Amino acid sequence: MIPTAMDESEAPVSWSLKFTLPDWESRASVRSSTHDYRLPGDVEQQLQTRYWFPPAFVPYLAHPAIQAKGRETLHRLTANHLVYFLDYTTLLEHRIVNRAVEVIAHRELPIYIPLPMKHAALQLYTDEGYHALFSNQIAEQIAAYYSITRRPVIPKRISRMNALIARTPEKNRALAWFLLGFVSETIIARELLEVCRDTLVSSVNDMLRDHLADEARHSRYFAEAFHYFWIAMNSRQRLFASKTLVEIISIFFEADESWLQQSLRSAGIAEIDVMEIVGSTVTVQANRARARAGCKPTVEALHKAGFFALPHNQTLFAKAGLIDG
Repeated sequence: MIPTAMDESEAPVSWSLKFTLPDWESRASVRSSTHDYRLPGDVEQQLQTRYWFPPAFVPYLAHPAIQAKGRETLHRLTANHLVYFLDYTTLLEHRIVNRAVEVIAHRELPIYIPLPMKHAALQLYTDEGYHALFSNQIAEQIAAYYSITRRPVIPKRISRMNALIARTPEKNRALAWFLLGFVSETIIARELLEVCRDTLVSSVNDMLRDHLADEARHSRYFAEAFHYFWIAMNSRQRLFASKTLVEIISIFFEADESWLQQSLRSAGIAEIDVMEIVGSTVTVQANRARARAGCKPTVEALHKAGFFALPHNQTLFAKAGLIDG
């Protein structure tokens, strides 16, 4: 274990070259973006050829009952999805990822935190606050545009993350927070990349691209931090981290059954079709398939850290369906 009391002068010189957010002063969206994230005046015209959210990223939109209703229903459902995604993102960035960053910035982990890692954590904290701000700005405008009023105060995933923290013993709580941030930041860059490949309403596209540019750097930072912490952990901490990572990954890819039902009903989808769509989306198999596909960047970071050098971890992730056995 690396002691928290280690003096900065004792830290290897190589540490000063790691754990940074390169060119943050000139590249972070909070410092460099000129976008105002307001809905464009020609939004109706844009929606003739663009989308609020890529339909290909929302598989249930291919259901015949939705396809039969036409483009207006498609727009309403993608708007619902985007508002939910942005409300979730606002809470995720503010209350989950920034809490994970705090345990680094304030050296709450029982592991020495190099000064460059602490400094970059404070920069990352600033980024995430800005992401929460512009996510909320876009969400509020679209909600007003479509008169979307039934928005979950706490999305299911956030509730599940809070519950995980609440039942974690105090001695492991800071580590659990860090692991939540690690999984979030290593999966989100790929998610946003996929979203930005489609043709979206201009202000939504601007917002997501600004977010993506930051998250690509955040992903590298958290991957490096995990590698550093993994080397420093004792066997009990490693066992806790392994089990907790499997649970966290599953949480990130669970469908929110209650919200999905409400969204489909608000668009006039018949109840029998709502039940069919929701039923196929929330199965164990569907959740596992989403998790396996979506957690690939996280698994890649774990591989680089030497996590799977332990046979127990290989078995644990294979049993959860996240990797091949």
